Amino acid sequence: MNAPWKPGGAGGNRDPFSAFICDEAALDVLRPVVIEMGWQPEKCNKGGLRNAVQSLSVSASPNILMVDLSESGDPLNDINALAEVCEPGTVVIAIGQVNDVRLYRDLVVSGIHDYLLKPLSAGQLRDALNQAQAVFAAPRASDPEAAKRHISTAIVGTRGGVGASTLATSLSWLFSADHNLSTALLDLDVHFGTGALALDLEPGRGLTDAIDNPSRIDGLFIERAMIRANDNLAILSAEAPISAPLMTDGSAFVQLEEEFRQAFEMTTIDLPRNMLINFPHLLAEVNVVVLTTEMTLASARDTIRILSWLKTNAAHAQSLVVANKVQSGVGEISKADFEASIERKIDFAVPYDAKAAANAAKLGQVFVDANRSSKATNVIRQIAERIMGASDEEIAIEEPVKKSLLGNFDLKSLLAKKDKKAPAVEEPAE
Repeated sequence: MNAPWKPGGAGGNRDPFSAFICDEAALDVLRPVVIEMGWQPEKCNKGGLRNAVQSLSVSASPNILMVDLSESGDPLNDINALAEVCEPGTVVIAIGQVNDVRLYRDLVVSGIHDYLLKPLSAGQLRDALNQAQAVFAAPRASDPEAAKRHISTAIVGTRGGVGASTLATSLSWLFSADHNLSTALLDLDVHFGTGALALDLEPGRGLTDAIDNPSRIDGLFIERAMIRANDNLAILSAEAPISAPLMTDGSAFVQLEEEFRQAFEMTTIDLPRNMLINFPHLLAEVNVVVLTTEMTLASARDTIRILSWLKTNAAHAQSLVVANKVQSGVGEISKADFEASIERKIDFAVPYDAKAAANAAKLGQVFVDANRSSKATNVIRQIAERIMGASDEEIAIEEPVKKSLLGNFDLKSLLAKKDKKAPAVEEPAE
């Protein structure tokens, strides 16, 4: 039915038409028109809307579906049941005996393409089916949205607690709410993810079901498994029992990414470091990697290591270094020393705002939605705009140096700089 996102390639393995009609008189009028359209008359089934729900729950939806509401006591409720089993993109035509403008409008709002009154005529059916065909073909042939490039972004934290998940949810919200882009948020912290929590949602079982049954992942699975956060944002996450270790070869995650590329304009992946190590192929189709760090010695060391890993294993992806929770004069390492250590500039520095973070948690909203005027939100907006321009912008890659990256990282000298009163010649205490 009319879903907010449509899986690409819809219709490839579907029947072009199927109908579920209550009475023989209507079937007798419909079958000759179906033959004239070049479809199989055997797809005109006896039975109404409830028969359609039962059939489509175990089989693929057709491109065009005609359902009879004549025996339905509550058409709107039954249509909602149909929507749960009907694949996105299916054009649904309802027929019935009730001549009610309000019912017609309610059915159209619920996703029905058209409503035809009995008794049916061949001309009426022919016109309706031709129009339905045009509607089904239009998104693939002329929809300007289809030509837009899909951008996939992985958010990786150098250390736990640097705020990568906060950044992932905030960017996803900005893509969907401020820029009206259909967006998927994939939280790959299967046991302790906070993506759904930040959006004030229950995580559901979608991600664990995908891991357990990768072969089930398709457009219909995505539509059913993802939890809607707003009109343009859906999240797939989990809260798996900590007694259940992650048992997967990562194929489910790659399949999910493929479906997201077909169904959404933006994908944001909250990618924990351990998942990056165990499943490096997750970055095969990622366009941008946002490396989230803090101004600490441990984060500087791991920023060096991960940037080096990205150059080897994901050279195609643009990398952004985002320093989070930045407090002037408080960090273990100054910005200049941090940049010298990682041998590149910090792309964005998000100021530390504990009050704003607490406010977002209390309101059950993502950080940028709860704190629209904060300085931190303004920087995150700039990051979102940079990511959205990834298809047009190349981030400069500096010339590699001959010395080892780790060898150039002098921990002792950086520690010494923290104590300005210490004599320059004083040896560190053993």
